Amino acid sequence: MSDLIRYTTDGAVGIVTINRPDKRNAMTFAMLGEFMERVAYAGADSSTRVLIITGTPGAFCAGTDLADLASIPGAQRGLRGSAEERGRWWPIVECPKPVIGAIDGPAVGMGAEFSSQCDIRIASPKARFAWNFVHRGLVPDTGAGSWLLPRLIGPQRALKLLYTGDFLTAEEALEIGYVDQVVASEELHATALGLAHKIAEGSPFSHSRIKAMVYEGLGAEVAQHMQRHTKALAECFKSNDHKEGVAAFLERRPARFTGT
Repeated sequence: MSDLIRYTTDGAVGIVTINRPDKRNAMTFAMLGEFMERVAYAGADSSTRVLIITGTPGAFCAGTDLADLASIPGAQRGLRGSAEERGRWWPIVECPKPVIGAIDGPAVGMGAEFSSQCDIRIASPKARFAWNFVHRGLVPDTGAGSWLLPRLIGPQRALKLLYTGDFLTAEEALEIGYVDQVVASEELHATALGLAHKIAEGSPFSHSRIKAMVYEGLGAEVAQHMQRHTKALAECFKSNDHKEGVAAFLERRPARFTGT
C-alpha cells in the first residue's frame, strides 16, 4: 500500500483519508484499487464500528486523474468489474458499517459519486459537489449519481446537476438535504469523529442490518422489504447484542456490544 490512501483508527472509528493534496486528491486507477481495499478492510475489521471517509484539508476528491485515465484504452476505462460486482462499483454502500463523509473542498466526478455513497455527509463551507460526467462524454462513473442521487435529492434536482455538470455549494447541499451539517473547516474532523463515536455506541449487529435494509429498500416493493425486515428482526432477537442491550438497560449501565 502507498501513502496515497491512508487508514488510521480512533478507538472504534476507522478513518480513510485520500492523501494526494498536490492533485486535490484526484484518483489514479492504482489509488482506486487501494481505496476499495481500505474500505473493505474496515468493513471486515471487527474492532472498527464506524468509518469516516475524508480527504486532505481543502479537498475531498477532484475525481479521476485524467492524465492517468488517458493511459488506459478507451474501451477499458472504468470497467473495473461486472455489473454484479457491486463492491467494485459501490464500495462504500457495500461496507456493512455506518460511513460518514467528511468533505472539505471539491468533490467532483468520482469524488461526488463517493460522497453520494456515504450514509451521512458533513461538509465545510469549502465543499462543492459536481457530477460533471457530461463534459467528458460519460455517465456517472459508479452508477451512484444515476441511482442514489435522485433518491437523495429528488429526480428533478438530480437531473439538473447531471445534465449541466454545475457545482452544488455546501449551503445549497444543506438546503436540499444532501449534507446533514455544514461546519467550519477546522471543526470538520472533530464533528465527524464525535458523530462516529456516538454511532459506535450502538449495536454493530443492528447497524449492518439497518444499512442493508435501507439501501435494498430504496428499490424494493413493501412486500420484499418486509421479508427482509422480518428475517433481520428474527436474527436480532437471537443475537448476543440484543441480549446485552436488554441487560444493560435493566442494569442501568452502558451496553458492551460485540456485534454477534
